[in-house]
Amino acid sequence: MFKKHDVRFPAEGGIELSAWLFVPEGHKQPLPAITMAHGYAGTKYHGIEPIAEAFAKAGFVVLVHDHRGFGESGGEPRHDINPWQQITDWRRAISYLQDRPEVDENRVGLWGTSFAGGHAVVLGATDRRLKAIVSQVPTIDGHAAGLRRVSPENVSHLEELFAADDRAQLRGEPLATQVIVSTETAQNSSYKATDAVDYYLKKAPPGLWENKVTLRSTRWARMYAPGEWVDRVSPTPLLMLVAEHDHIAVTDLALKAYERALHPKRLVMLKGGHFDPYDREIETASGAAIEWFRSHL
Repeated sequence: MFKKHDVRFPAEGGIELSAWLFVPEGHKQPLPAITMAHGYAGTKYHGIEPIAEAFAKAGFVVLVHDHRGFGESGGEPRHDINPWQQITDWRRAISYLQDRPEVDENRVGLWGTSFAGGHAVVLGATDRRLKAIVSQVPTIDGHAAGLRRVSPENVSHLEELFAADDRAQLRGEPLATQVIVSTETAQNSSYKATDAVDYYLKKAPPGLWENKVTLRSTRWARMYAPGEWVDRVSPTPLLMLVAEHDHIAVTDLALKAYERALHPKRLVMLKGGHFDPYDREIETASGAAIEWFRSHL
């Protein structure tokens, strides 16, 4: 029903981003398209390919790219997550889709999940080429989430690590790194919850992903508040998919952001936690997204 192509397209700094392009077969005219990307330190191999395939089977051209520094995309330093650089790169993905002969350039939508669900909000608010937005289990406020993720007695230690890393960079030393997931209480990591550890490690493609991220990525994440843009997405239609028991992109923060969003908008509650939309809730989540894109593209 569709063909999958490995493609690359240029981004700022002379690098190329790696992507999969899914093209429905048998089309005789340009089709609506969806651009997709994964969240914090995720790659296109981390469980979102089935969602892309569902979109392609529904008749959409789909582009799924790896963020710079991750997966098969270029970019140095590796494992470095700057949300604003990722958003800038994503605009290139939109442009690449618009230039594809299979695509109707006036019918492009965007799907982002987790950290990239936050990017979806920012891009929906600032790029009117997009005609529909799906933000799945989105990051809303890194500061508010950080207050829950890092205990008050550990904040000063984290700030000391940030400061030491900044001074080391001044001396020309390599960027400090930390692991993304760990069950070790004493080890500095992005996530310690069992579901996060299981998801990242079980979905990790051998040789294409490391359990590592730069320390400054944590600082950037704690500064990033894409929910501030949510009321500016309108009049672009916004669908938010929120998990009932999300302790990563915290449920109540997402629901408060949805209340601030203007119409047209729709909220779909998913059972389970942050990682269930890629597994047990995948049919519900992808089905709601397909319905939204069909209505607005």
